[in-house]
Amino acid sequence: MQFFKVKTVEETFALIEENIPAIEQTVVRELGDALNHILAASVVAKENVPSFDRSTVDGYAVRAKDTYGSSESMPGFLNVVGEVRMGEVPTAVVGHGTAVYVPTGGMMPKGSDSVIMIEHCEDVDGLLNTYKQIAPGENVIRAGEDIKAEEILLEVGTKLRPQELGALASLGIAQVPVFRKLKVGYLSSGDEIVPYQTPKLVEGQIRDINYLTIAGLANEWNVDVVYGGIVRDDFEEFRERARELYEQVDCLILSGGSSVGAKDYTTDVIQSLGDPGVFVHGISIKPGKPTIMAMANGKPVIGLPGHPASAMIIFKLFGERILRKLKGEKPLRKPERIFAKITKNIPSSMGRADYIRVRIFEKEGEWWAEPIIGKSGLITTLVKSDGIVEISSEKEGVSQGEYVPVIPSR
Repeated sequence: MQFFKVKTVEETFALIEENIPAIEQTVVRELGDALNHILAASVVAKENVPSFDRSTVDGYAVRAKDTYGSSESMPGFLNVVGEVRMGEVPTAVVGHGTAVYVPTGGMMPKGSDSVIMIEHCEDVDGLLNTYKQIAPGENVIRAGEDIKAEEILLEVGTKLRPQELGALASLGIAQVPVFRKLKVGYLSSGDEIVPYQTPKLVEGQIRDINYLTIAGLANEWNVDVVYGGIVRDDFEEFRERARELYEQVDCLILSGGSSVGAKDYTTDVIQSLGDPGVFVHGISIKPGKPTIMAMANGKPVIGLPGHPASAMIIFKLFGERILRKLKGEKPLRKPERIFAKITKNIPSSMGRADYIRVRIFEKEGEWWAEPIIGKSGLITTLVKSDGIVEISSEKEGVSQGEYVPVIPSR
């Protein structure tokens, strides 16, 4: 088996965008059970939010021009002619030289255009002393200022976070169409791999820790994981077990067996699952070069390196992107990285992207990133780290004190 042409990180992201479709199946979920699901249809507001003009503070509804010239040394005077009760339509009307008390969230009475905060006035037996002039619209939210009727509130592909659920609830929406929850399968391979629950290892054995780290990341992304167990380095058995698991899930993840070697059957097994097959075999990245990505009859298949740190970094970088696409989630439009100063020089090779595990700490008001040096097979380097520094393929390393992009661990 020979490596295909190694892809850059940027080429790999582009191939993911090009090759991975969104799942077509959608379901309708109760709003209270839709957290972290992906919206399958845009939501158009059917009403204004708020549905009436309301005050944002405790104070007095007034006509702003009646407060002009008011100050601590020269207060204005208005007659208080009523108050607004929460949940009721006010009967009092604000006219020239009058004011109506209104609580936070209360409906604005007719005739008023602003609210003077209670801290800036004083009610003395029905005579309101105003100690500050205010502008029209001050301390007021107009009907539809938050959400306007007939506008698109949320677009298809939006991840429903708590704030999106709140916005939908404000419109009285009780059910939403979402893409169904993804199910991915995970299968480990290797004669040396044994279940992580194994109490005592025979010399040469390795516990299957990759399953827990990869499944843990997938669960964080609201994806269910089906564990296919561990398969020996036997091609027919590997192919049969992979096919069996592949049939049950939306995406198949294989760990181990992605490098060049006599017993590395991953590529052949993936190719046997369906067309068009492998589109990435090898990425110009450290750690994680021997990574495989494929599409088999509409389902993504990911071949991860066997080393724990490499597998986790690759799955975080590329697996999350694949699953987001598969879930129908809109591409991220927000920064996924923070910038911190590096504590020491780190060499790198041109033409290869490097990802270095780091500990993030604050010093004198600035964030710093301290490299956690260790081989890719050491899981403790991940335990000690808070994130990963990204050194792009165009750079020949970074210098101490230089700002570097860091992908934080969540």
